[in-house]
Amino acid sequence: MSKFDEIRYFYDQEVNEKLESIARDPMMKALMSFTFPDTDEQVWLEQFKDVHSISDFQHQFVAYAVRQILAKSSEGLTTSGFDKLDKNTSYLFISNHRDIVLDTSLLNLVLLESGLIMTASAIGDNLVRKNFLNVLAKLNRNFLVQRGLSLRDQLTSSQSMSEYIKEQLLQDNRSVWIAQREGRTKNGNDATQQGVLKMLAMAAGDHQSLTDYFKALKIVPISISYEYDPTDSLKMPQLLAQHRDEEYIKGKNEDFTTMLSGILGQKKRIHLHAGDVIDAELDDIAATIDNKNKQLQAIAQVIDRSIISNYKLWPTKYIAYDLLHNTDTYASEYTEQEKQLFIRRLEMRIDPSDPVSKEYFLAMYANPLVNKLKLEEGL
Repeated sequence: MSKFDEIRYFYDQEVNEKLESIARDPMMKALMSFTFPDTDEQVWLEQFKDVHSISDFQHQFVAYAVRQILAKSSEGLTTSGFDKLDKNTSYLFISNHRDIVLDTSLLNLVLLESGLIMTASAIGDNLVRKNFLNVLAKLNRNFLVQRGLSLRDQLTSSQSMSEYIKEQLLQDNRSVWIAQREGRTKNGNDATQQGVLKMLAMAAGDHQSLTDYFKALKIVPISISYEYDPTDSLKMPQLLAQHRDEEYIKGKNEDFTTMLSGILGQKKRIHLHAGDVIDAELDDIAATIDNKNKQLQAIAQVIDRSIISNYKLWPTKYIAYDLLHNTDTYASEYTEQEKQLFIRRLEMRIDPSDPVSKEYFLAMYANPLVNKLKLEEGL
């Protein structure tokens, strides 16, 4: 028994049995048919018998699935910054969060192909209520963030997760991925929630300063940029409900539908950038700020600056900005064909005659550019 049993991913000795328990699930058949379309079911069922670790499963099956997703729903993945990372060092990757499954899956594919340490990744337990998804997530080294708890239980859960992340990074030399905020960014404004950093800091203990502890975690901000957001129209109902000051209640299978749309929907080009390890900035914060909450605020700003400044701006961001402001300021950044394709997408995915829907849809794409401009003006 481990004190982390409620949230941890599987130990290697559990992997074979857990994989066999879902091997004949119809969803596994669908996943394997997608990943290996020309392979008979019996072949991969036999191969499963030889899988005895998470590493086996990721190398032999998950990496192929992610490459298939890229081949069928994108125009390719590019990266930058990963060459500065050390192959034997574990990092705490904190990224902007656009897609439930792909953000972490793409990062891990890049880490795998670069020979870097792959991550244990945080996932909300609300997303893996179905047994198949729960087992699959833990086979892929996901640990659970417990949602919908009372305030008291939330505190206990946060403490446990903080200690688990510390153990992964500092004892097991395992990298960790966590999103900069709870839930995906719906409006394109990527901002680190102080609460996420507060949770991470809970395991620091009384013998170490907050900034020294965060230095030990080796935080690397990750900027993920999709040319097209495959779930753009699915984010609209929540944005419109907020606009009308209405409570938004998720549909029964909404999370699952969003997961599938994110995986299979068209993304066009994708870029991942690994920022520099946050280190000297933490010394500056320690030297100039005493208050712990203000230190957390300052660290959040450092992460935000890295994510926003290294975010790859695809033509869709410039097109959306010009359409939103009725201008051609950035016309040199895209072709007329790219503009028409984007307009056609907008017209197919929302009601273009509704000015509020149109504004929110365009802002979702334009905001990364707006935020980058604000950052540059502030420098």
